[in-house]
Amino acid sequence: METLFGIDYPTLWFLVVGGVFSGYAILDGFDFGAGAWHLFFRKELSRRIALNAVGPVWDGNEVWLVIGGGALFAGFPVMYATFFSGLYIPFMLFLMFIIFRAIAIEFRSKEEWLWWRKMWDICYSVSSIMLAFLLGVVLGNVLQGIPIGPDLEYDGSPFLGFLNPYAIITGFTTLFLFMSHGAIYLLLKTEGRLFDKLEGLLKKGIILFIVFFVITTLYTLIYIPHLSDDFKSNPILFIFPILTFLSIANIPRLAHKKRFKIAFFFSALTIALMMALVAIELYPTLLYSTIDPANSITIFNAASSDKSLGISLTMVAIGTPLVLGYTFFVYKTFAGKVQLDDHSY
Repeated sequence: METLFGIDYPTLWFLVVGGVFSGYAILDGFDFGAGAWHLFFRKELSRRIALNAVGPVWDGNEVWLVIGGGALFAGFPVMYATFFSGLYIPFMLFLMFIIFRAIAIEFRSKEEWLWWRKMWDICYSVSSIMLAFLLGVVLGNVLQGIPIGPDLEYDGSPFLGFLNPYAIITGFTTLFLFMSHGAIYLLLKTEGRLFDKLEGLLKKGIILFIVFFVITTLYTLIYIPHLSDDFKSNPILFIFPILTFLSIANIPRLAHKKRFKIAFFFSALTIALMMALVAIELYPTLLYSTIDPANSITIFNAASSDKSLGISLTMVAIGTPLVLGYTFFVYKTFAGKVQLDDHSY
């Protein structure tokens, strides 16, 4: 097995996939969160400002999802096939809601009719809520595991098997994390009465997130013991959950001091650290088999050939600076408070 810097190719690609999905969760997470609050804004002006806060960046954020899906397929095709077969329904729902959300953003301002705008407001907000929730549901199933047979193919119910208690709890945890993340982002982009309203909404979002985060953590420790095995065998890894708790605690402290730029940084850091925890809990497993752990899909039995991974890693080395440069340019260009004009949504 070939290595780079002393690390085997499947592990490097595992880190690449994890990094891309972490970037996606941070970037699309705040605009899902912003959309989830949309119906809490009663005035037309407030809704337009909130929509235009994410207007210049939401489609660029979704590029990270496309890259993540492509990276998963390129590096771990066996995982890709089993993953999408087992969780077909939530992925199809996710695709449906992401389409409706995009349509709502683009269509809302096309007509002045009140019923038209209300319809698309509801579509936009409900889609944002469901997208955040479904991401958590999928993550919960990945962490808990799904039925995988000895042939590494999905061997469970094709219908509602994905809606288990742990997945639902993880879904709500993800939703409220994104809503808190989104509220902080909107606070950076708004002022006046809408700013004041968002301060109150942020407090509610943080409380709900912390409650569900604690519930999810306790459920994980009690009912899903295989996720804590690496921490027990390598106590040094406890630095990650400690850093996660400290990062979470910093968000309400900074929000109370109205230091929202730094609060947004710690909100993003919290998401990154939680994704790091997921990676530590799973590695080297990609998809745990609830039928027999021996049937689990790992980075080794699911990986492409070393030659394919080597070529892909070269493309990552070339493409990563371009994607990061584009992302920086867009956010730098549209920095500051939202100012509505004739070209606004």
